Amino acid sequence: MTQAPVLTRIADEVGIVTLNRPDRLNAWDGPMRQQVKEAIERLDADPAVRAIVLTGAGDKAFSAGQDLNETEKFTGGEDGRAWFNSWRDFYDSLRRASKPCVAALNGVAAGSAFQFAMLCDVRVGHAGTRMGQPEINAGIPSVLGPMLMIERLGLSRAIELTLSGRMMGAAECRQIGLIHHLAPRRQVLKKAIAVARELAAKPPNAMRLNRQRFREVTQPAFDEAFQNGQRIQYEAYASGEPQAAMARFFAEREARQEAKQARGKAKAKAKPAPRARRGGAGRRKGR
Repeated sequence: MTQAPVLTRIADEVGIVTLNRPDRLNAWDGPMRQQVKEAIERLDADPAVRAIVLTGAGDKAFSAGQDLNETEKFTGGEDGRAWFNSWRDFYDSLRRASKPCVAALNGVAAGSAFQFAMLCDVRVGHAGTRMGQPEINAGIPSVLGPMLMIERLGLSRAIELTLSGRMMGAAECRQIGLIHHLAPRRQVLKKAIAVARELAAKPPNAMRLNRQRFREVTQPAFDEAFQNGQRIQYEAYASGEPQAAMARFFAEREARQEAKQARGKAKAKAKPAPRARRGGAGRRKGR
């Protein structure tokens, strides 16, 4: 039976949203993003919930971001424009939430998942957590990511991370303020829930108004990103460069998998047969 891509539960006033596609590193497509958005909005409207935690299933990734199986199929600029515009409500589900949101980064947070994590109020990770904006490697220009990084990290570092596409380790993320708490790998969710409960204990009206004020301060940059981003993504996908880069990625991945399988078969074939026992099964001891 197919598992639900998004799981939710409530634990002592904390709503927990789990991205549940570990076989794809919790990468999301349009339908999954819609489910994430609806889960956050539902928990935010629930009077039994005072804070929200977002995490990923498995031990490898919070989320790898965009599922390239979806975007590789785009046929031109209009697909790119529509895809980009679809992200606004998704991000707004966090921006407009009245309750504090904590990211439990159980692994990689890349591209749009890096952006989603940055929109959370507090981020908890472990020594193996990696974060970054590698979209350029898939031929996708970055629009919202740089805007969010400029606000949090400054222009110089935002440019370097966007153009290089490199992923940052946990130590660097902690040093520059992207990760607020580091915990042992198996304790990340527990620590995130503890932080969420601390925030849940704050006066709720003040919490709502503080989050509202941060949204108001950042709204002009957010609006500008979506106003101009659709033009940028139209031009990118009209050129065919993202689709070609993704096709190469899938071809290289398939080649690696085939080579790995071939090595496994060769190793099994070369394995020596077990030695036959000396003597017959019915041979009596001492004869």
